[in-house]
This record gives sequence, C-alpha cells and structure tokens, in this order.
Amino acid sequence: MSDKDTQKTSGLFSDAESFTPQVSAIPLEDAAGRTPGIGELVRDATTQVSTLIRSETELAKTEIAGSAKNAGIAAGLLGGAGVILAYSSFFFFFFLAELLDNWMPRWVAFLVVFLIMVVLVVALAVVAIKFIKGVKKPAATIDSVSQLKSVIPTSGSKDSASTDAGMFT
Repeated sequence: MSDKDTQKTSGLFSDAESFTPQVSAIPLEDAAGRTPGIGELVRDATTQVSTLIRSETELAKTEIAGSAKNAGIAAGLLGGAGVILAYSSFFFFFFLAELLDNWMPRWVAFLVVFLIMVVLVVALAVVAIKFIKGVKKPAATIDSVSQLKSVIPTSGSKDSASTDAGMFT
C-alpha cells in the first residue's frame, strides 16, 4: 500500500481510531551537506509549511476528540431536558394532578405537577452544565500555533502575528 493509501485509511498523520500522532521529524537542513538552490529552498519551505499546517490540524483534531465525548453527553442531556419540557409527559403528569385533586384543590394539584416538571428540567440542565464545564480547549495546539511566529517569518507587524495566534485563546 502506498503512503497516500495509508493516509486515506488511517488519517493524514494519525491512527484513525486513537488519534495517535504519526508525524515524522521535519528536516531543517540539507541532509547531503550541499548548498541547495533558490528553487529547491522554496520547494522545501513550501513542503515544510504544508507539513506543519497538516500537523497542527492533526494536533487540533487529537485534542478536540477528547472533549467531544463530554460535549456529546451534555448535548444529549440538554436534548432530554428539552423533550421533557416540550412534551411534559402529558398523560403521566395529568394523572398525577388528578390524583392530587383528591387531597387539595384542583388548581393546586396542577401547580404541584408543573413544579415537579420544572424541577426535573433544572436537574437535567445542572448535570448537563457539569459535563459542559468538562470540555477543554486544545491547549497544546494553541501553544504550538503561538510558537509558529518564531518559525515562520511574517511580512506584517508583530501585533498581527500575536492577534492571529491569540484567536484560539
């Protein structure tokens, strides 16, 4: 199997199932010890920048994959809270209000049932917020991208490079 086939089946620079980084070192000097020409330098720089960008993308995917599970759980819990709020389990709660009607005025029975539904929604939302707080930003990617300004020279001002690197924070 060729390198391109391997990249298609296992992710660009990682194992598709575990997101284990598979990036090899980027050579920063000529291995043969000779002085390369301008064309070769431009080609090498383009290749290295392209590899660096792909590596940064892969690092971001790796870091985000860990937090995606918590985000999915939180979304599911919020969805459950929404379903309960929207449909209110009409028949069960109506039955409960009718049952409470035997011991209290009808309007109080329906108010108690409504408050029970609100408590259920709040409880699900609190658990969802707990999971949302577990979602973390990709710190290693942010650090790595902020270090790019020392590797890649920019034609803009120093402020534009720090603004670009700061967009992830």
